[in-house]
Parts: sequence; structure tokens; C-alpha cells
Amino acid sequence: MRLDVIKNARLYLTISTAVIVAGIVAMLISFQQLGSPLRLGLEFTGGTQLSLGLACEASEKCGQLIDIGVIRRNVESKGFTNTVIQEQSEKNLHGIIVKVSKLTTTQRQTLVAAIEEVLQGHGDKIDPKKSQIQEVDGVIGQQALQGGLLAILLSFAVIGVYLAFRFQLDYATFAVLALFHDIFVTVGAFSILGLTLGVEIDSLFIVAMLTICGFSVNDTVVIYDRIRENVKLDGGNSNFKDLVNASVNQTLGRSINTSLTATLPLVAIFLFGGATLRFFALALIIGFLSGAYSSIFNASILLAWWRSRKTPSLSQPPLEAS
Repeated sequence: MRLDVIKNARLYLTISTAVIVAGIVAMLISFQQLGSPLRLGLEFTGGTQLSLGLACEASEKCGQLIDIGVIRRNVESKGFTNTVIQEQSEKNLHGIIVKVSKLTTTQRQTLVAAIEEVLQGHGDKIDPKKSQIQEVDGVIGQQALQGGLLAILLSFAVIGVYLAFRFQLDYATFAVLALFHDIFVTVGAFSILGLTLGVEIDSLFIVAMLTICGFSVNDTVVIYDRIRENVKLDGGNSNFKDLVNASVNQTLGRSINTSLTATLPLVAIFLFGGATLRFFALALIIGFLSGAYSSIFNASILLAWWRSRKTPSLSQPPLEAS
């Protein structure tokens, strides 16, 4: 089966556009509700994180199932409105994680008492030995966020300059556009997850973005390298779009195999890994799949369209002299 990327170019680009627009809409809604395009974690906003472990083990029946909604309503009735409450369940730990703005000692005690009130009604109690409190400075978190964004922008610039020297300026331009696509798709997906499931981003999300940039541009370089080789071998006898189609099909198997072998271990981490790495793995999965898509379709299609505008199609008959 031969893939004709040029024939269905509008379809592939429409899919990318639709996904990016959905992400941008989610980011705008998130900005209105949360003050940022993504739901920022405690690392970036600063505040207090309470990890309240229950007395029983995760493998045991800890009273009734924890109803996060009931806990949230009871906490809000005590005046703690801007809190993130999640259930924590790992190998030997079962409990509640509460993230909230910085609290005084009295406020912290009131918050814990409100949670204990609900848990006792469920037949559970908090074990102080399994509980901990973490204070995070928002200033340091903001500096880390700004540094991470700067690192991503610098990586784009360096990649663009490198590709401009290795190939040509138009090759580099469309490769960087494909990188923007991958970043927007991943950020948009996490913006939607933040609005619907309360998923927050932390410093690992920045690491994931940088990793996605490196993986995606590697796939694009392989395809562009094959296009350049085919152009030299062809000597100008074929239409550039046909050469792009041939190059994509010649590297398609490698692109799919590379993406699958990189993604499958991440799926295992997402399904069976701890809470810390779960969403880091999810960001990489989304970014890697998006990178494979943009390299095969977007980067090659845009380059073919651009070169076809500069070079008349060989299928058109030459103009006769008047």
C-alpha cells in the first residue's frame, strides 16, 4: 500500500488545524477561569501541599470509598475555596492529597480537621506517620517556569539555525512549524485535561516539551534527508511532489517503528507507573505521536506545496513562443 500524502494533503492539514484550534479554545477558557493557559501545579504557583495518608494499607478495605466530592464540599464550607483535592493510591499508601495556597498553622489545622470529619464518617482515620506537609515558594516556581519556556524557545531557534545550514531555509522553516504543531497539540491536550480532570503541570512537563522537540525534529530530518537524496538522484526529471511522496513512503516504515518502540514503554509507565511519572509519560505519548504525524504529513506537505509554487510542474506543457 502506497501512501499519497499530496493527494489527501487538505485532509491531513485540516485534522491538525482542528486539533490545534480545539486546544487554543481550551487554553482561552483556562485563562479565563484559572488565569493561565494550563492548570499550573504547586511548583509554579507556590502554596501548601498536604499528603494525608490513611491508617490502613492501599491493599486493604479502607472503610467506604473516599468521596472526594463530599470532602471538597466540607472543606469549602470552612472557607477553603481554592483547593485541589485528589485521592492518592499507591502500593503501600492510601490517602488524600490537598493542594492549596499558603496557610497559617491555624488554617492548616482547620483544613485537616475538616477532612478528618468526613473520613471518620467513612470509617477511616489519618495516620500522622504517613502524612507530610510541603511548602513551596511561588517566586522560585515562576522563575523555573520562565526558565523552562526560555529553554523551549532557544531549542526552537537552535534547531532552526542548524536545519537551515544542513538543508535550506524553507526546509528549516517547515520543520520548525511542525515543532510548533507538536507543542501546541500537547499543550492543548493538557489544557483540556486541566479543565475536565484537574490535571496540573509541573517541571516534568517542561522536560517533556524539550524531549518532544528533539524526537520530532529527528523524524523530520530523516524524511527531509531522503527528499534531498531523491532530488539529487532524480536530476530534475520528476515533479517535486512526486519525489516527496516517494520519500515519505521510503521512510514510512522507519517512522512508524521508531514511534511505536518509543511509545510502548511510555504506555506501560502511564498505566502502571507512579502518580509522579504518569502525566509526564502521557505528555511524551501525545507529543511523540503528534511528532510522527507532523513529520510524515505536515512538514512534507508544506515543503511540497512551497517548492511547487517556486518551480512549475513538469506535467504542464511548455509555453510556445509567439
